[in-house]
Amino acid sequence: MLRIGVDVGGTNTDAVVLDGSSILASVKSPTTEDISAGVINAVGQVVGQAGLDMAAISSVMIGTTQFTNAFVQARGLTRVGVMRLGAPATRSLPPLVAWPEAMRAAVFGDSEILPGGYQVDGSAITGLDEEAVRRTARRFADRGLSAVAVSSVFGPLNREGEAQAAAIIAEEIPGVSVTQATDIGRLGLLERESAAVMNASLRELSVLVVDAFETALKELGIAAPLYITQNDGTLMQASAVKQFPVLTFASGPTNSMRGAAFLTGESNAIVVDIGGTTTDVGVLVDGFPRESSINVDIGGVRTNFRMPDILSIGLGGGSRVVESDGELSIGPQSVGHDILTESKVFGGQTLTATDIVVAAGRASIGSQWSVADLSADFVRTADERMQQMLEEAVDRMKTGSGDVVVIMVGGGAILARDELQGAGRLLVPEQSGVANAVGAAIAQVGGEVDRVVSFDDEGREQALERVKSQAIEQAVAAGASADSTRVVDVEEIPLAYVPGHSVRVRVKAVGDLAQVSQAVGAAV
Repeated sequence: MLRIGVDVGGTNTDAVVLDGSSILASVKSPTTEDISAGVINAVGQVVGQAGLDMAAISSVMIGTTQFTNAFVQARGLTRVGVMRLGAPATRSLPPLVAWPEAMRAAVFGDSEILPGGYQVDGSAITGLDEEAVRRTARRFADRGLSAVAVSSVFGPLNREGEAQAAAIIAEEIPGVSVTQATDIGRLGLLERESAAVMNASLRELSVLVVDAFETALKELGIAAPLYITQNDGTLMQASAVKQFPVLTFASGPTNSMRGAAFLTGESNAIVVDIGGTTTDVGVLVDGFPRESSINVDIGGVRTNFRMPDILSIGLGGGSRVVESDGELSIGPQSVGHDILTESKVFGGQTLTATDIVVAAGRASIGSQWSVADLSADFVRTADERMQQMLEEAVDRMKTGSGDVVVIMVGGGAILARDELQGAGRLLVPEQSGVANAVGAAIAQVGGEVDRVVSFDDEGREQALERVKSQAIEQAVAAGASADSTRVVDVEEIPLAYVPGHSVRVRVKAVGDLAQVSQAVGAAV
């Protein structure tokens, strides 16, 4: 079963071919301005290197940062009409409150707070005013809005209100794209609503991106199905990405962590992924990234949808190294994908972190003579500063005082020394430079259910089993084989002040793609 994994990063586009659990070939090439052209180039190279026929490929998995970058840079976004169900409550905090002004200007189309929503026990605040929904939808249409986000007070307790409003909006605005907040976010109205607005603003772009990927594969002669990796280490079908592009946010670090687990056989460790611009540090728990338990900011917007717990620091192979007035600085500015022309060891004029490693004699890359003019004291100081940055990042992600297993991956892994303070074992696996593409190739199919249940009504065991069954059914419906699907995470959070011993239960289940060998899942 031949699979291709591709990870499109800000600096490099990496690709691997896997046959079962064996890596047949890998390539790392600079990311191009035209992402699709870069994917065609990387896939063409790696399949040629493996000596395979394009027709033999069974599936292609791509991880991309395009949607994250587009939102953070407010580029290619669609203006969104926001409809909240909750009046008369919540009027003091309108949609997009506290968004950065530049981001709000790029996304906001119109908004309205209408009657509806629910109390903490799931009972209605007021009934849905269907005529008001229709009237607002027509107003959105008059303003030329083709994307709408719908949110409801305590929507996760009762999804009916959002679903009814979405259906009415679709009737009034033919062809409209509607994002329901409860499909993405969690409890917490403003953060969930913001996540829905983010998603709605990216859906038109997601159609263009996914279509471009599919066209690229067609031009290569690959007829295999295309999957996109999510930020929890699982896959989405291409059609699902067009509906929920925000779920790809931070999928790059996730792919690296899953790849690190696959390449080392370690299921519980800290993974340090050093790229060209940043170093991402995350925690593997049972082979999957630890999820963030707090709200996260993306482009200055606070949200609460599922995200891995990642610490990013501005240190990478292309980080600029500058000494000014006796002060040394390393990053966060980086030459990025221009490292092959800008870095001194490659004939450029910019001193980078890679140059320091070469000057220190810890790597043989490019022309070593080009950094021979650096003083030994300066090189030692810069090298120690980078080591200190890595050790501090690992220490911040640890949950205890003891040493941990640390896995070093990424094209910039040469920046780290052979020993790292706080690491009981420091592993740098073979193929560490393409761990992200490996992670994309081995990604499984997942299902996640987030519900508020009453233990008083049905009992804890019965309620948990019901939610677990729903998560497994969701994974299988998304393409997982029933035999391999298992529950990998269960989270229970008691809800204060809510009657009936109510508890928020979140369950995640994963399984291998139905057509993929069981051997891969067993290896992770």
